[in-house]
Amino acid sequence: MRRWAVPAAVAVALVVGGVATAALTALTEPATVGTHAERLRSPQPSVGGCEVFPADNPWNVVVAGAPLRSDSAAIIAAIQSNGGTSLHPDFGENPNYGIPFVVVAASQLRVPVVYDPYGDESDPGPFPIPLEAPVEGGAGSSGDRHVLVVQSGSCELFELFDAERSGQGWSAASGARFDLSSNVLRPLGWTSADAAGLPILPGLVRFDEVAAGEIRHAIRVTFSRTQRGYVLPATHFASSSTDPTLPAMGIRLRLKASFNVASLTGQARTIAVAMQRYGLIVADNGSNWFFQGAPSLGWDDDDLNQLRSISGFEFEVVDTGPVVH
Repeated sequence: MRRWAVPAAVAVALVVGGVATAALTALTEPATVGTHAERLRSPQPSVGGCEVFPADNPWNVVVAGAPLRSDSAAIIAAIQSNGGTSLHPDFGENPNYGIPFVVVAASQLRVPVVYDPYGDESDPGPFPIPLEAPVEGGAGSSGDRHVLVVQSGSCELFELFDAERSGQGWSAASGARFDLSSNVLRPLGWTSADAAGLPILPGLVRFDEVAAGEIRHAIRVTFSRTQRGYVLPATHFASSSTDPTLPAMGIRLRLKASFNVASLTGQARTIAVAMQRYGLIVADNGSNWFFQGAPSLGWDDDDLNQLRSISGFEFEVVDTGPVVH
């Protein structure tokens, strides 16, 4: 994950003391698409007894039928010309694949967190992260090494990027705390544990959701090339390219309604339906069309591999607001 700084001036006008102002709230309004009935048709996702953001949070909003960006076709063409092919579930039967998370009690001991190099865009510790918390890819991983923790009771989400155990605490490149009951964004220009400044947990495909027959949120996706810009609710870009046809962080993609989800079975069909209703949100630089889930012994690779046949050309880009540069 390569990160690029955003000029501080971008944040000054809209964010005061790390809290989004009314002006920032107004900018998020284009992302609230779908009718009131659609947004409330199903309860929002929950983890550890906590709702994962309010029903009108961008992650939880239905985008089926929402208008497309005027440059939707150009963005999809650019992705496909830059090595994009088809969907790739970045999780499965192998427990080392996927991004794990853990739920802890309200009494969980808070431990210190030391940041380098993005401490100036990170939330200070201590965080209630167990010393034995699972690390993405395993203890010896050389990858992004995300650590995700939901604290029940307080209903707070804590996430670290490039995390390592350090004495009686943790060290990380960056980290963020999110109030799961709030729609407040990161300050504009700030990263999180994800390049886009977004939370990771709400975009993960979870086995319990699929087993219940419905995913009720957008899904996190990565692309190898992105532009120097972001669309709210993202707050940070991770590229120096000014090519406007490249996807910006936070852009929302949707599986076309014309795609026949009935051609899929089992877990794959449930995931594809979610991609038509809630879509995908660009959250990081990575392999093209890789979308993320939490590890589970319940995943069926034969089921999931059906999704690999879905070409990137089966997607379109929803208009959820302007690109912030």
